[in-house]
Amino acid sequence: MSQPIYQQAVLTFGNYHPDLPIAEQEFSEFTVTTLSGGLINRTYKVESPLSVPFLLQQINQQVFTNPKDVQKNYVLLSQYAEFEFTGLKLPWVKEYAPMKSLYREEQGDCWRAFEFIEDGKMLNIAEMPSQAKATAKAFAKFTAAFDDFNVGMLKETIPDFHNLSHRYRQFEEALQGELYERMPKAMPLIDELKKRERYKFFYEEIADSVEFPKRVMHHDAKIANILFSKTTGKVICPVDLDTTMPGYFFSDLGDMIRSMSCSADENNTDFDNLGIRKKYYEAIIEGYMSIMEKQLTLPEKKYIHYSGLLIIYMQSLRFLSDYLNGDVYYKTIYPEQNFDRAKNQLTLLQRLEEFLSAEYDFKM
Repeated sequence: MSQPIYQQAVLTFGNYHPDLPIAEQEFSEFTVTTLSGGLINRTYKVESPLSVPFLLQQINQQVFTNPKDVQKNYVLLSQYAEFEFTGLKLPWVKEYAPMKSLYREEQGDCWRAFEFIEDGKMLNIAEMPSQAKATAKAFAKFTAAFDDFNVGMLKETIPDFHNLSHRYRQFEEALQGELYERMPKAMPLIDELKKRERYKFFYEEIADSVEFPKRVMHHDAKIANILFSKTTGKVICPVDLDTTMPGYFFSDLGDMIRSMSCSADENNTDFDNLGIRKKYYEAIIEGYMSIMEKQLTLPEKKYIHYSGLLIIYMQSLRFLSDYLNGDVYYKTIYPEQNFDRAKNQLTLLQRLEEFLSAEYDFKM
């Protein structure tokens, strides 16, 4: 009978006790529970009679091709958060040997371990505006805590992740693909996305201007990546920092607008009833700006409402590009799902444009 995939990593991390001499180390049996919810990495809760529970995770090297960069970023950020007295809570890193926290097995699999927070729970959706506001404040506090951090020390764990120029080039390349049978259906969406190329041009202005500095951005700012207390319901800390890297002001705020102000998620096909929920949008903006207003430059504040537009436009480009390429990146459960996702995001973008024009007299 073969061993579970996590067996060696469990023993390696679980049987290391840094405060005991080797001769006094005690070895234990472990109970391992698979945790659901993560879409990228395999994650487990490990328990033992001799030590506190910890979270064990296998890094998906198909997505994160350089696990060392992922782990180095986390160690840098967690050390800075603790030793610079930022007030930001991040789960502590568990080592398996002195000064070593990324374990690579002989076959190449990479593992790391963290503090397991027993009181923590995750929410998949924001069920009320107050939760959206709390999430926005949490991600804002995360970025604000690193305002004096040298962002150049962080590695790009997924290069060009929120680079809109890069995503538009991928879109243009997909238009030259060989799945000709998909092109007629996609043409109305293609035309609408091309009409909005101004968003790409605006991104390029951001990238060329010193008025829009690179900041420490989470890059996956959704409510499921915030740990809430089971006891109080309040925020404990952000989690899943694998995509944390240098980025621009719109990334995290835009992600939250895309994922929490919408009336339905990206897989919904009831396009006529898809829209922006005013109270949620206002809660996200208010929560984020209550923390970040002092850190943002005047141009960042001036264009703060572009955040959702840029991210939603980028996501529509990505879904349609994948559809035209034959569904090679995003997992699908039916043949036209990436087309439907692209239409969903384009519809959401149109609704956001209408909302901003009506509510904020916003000129695109």
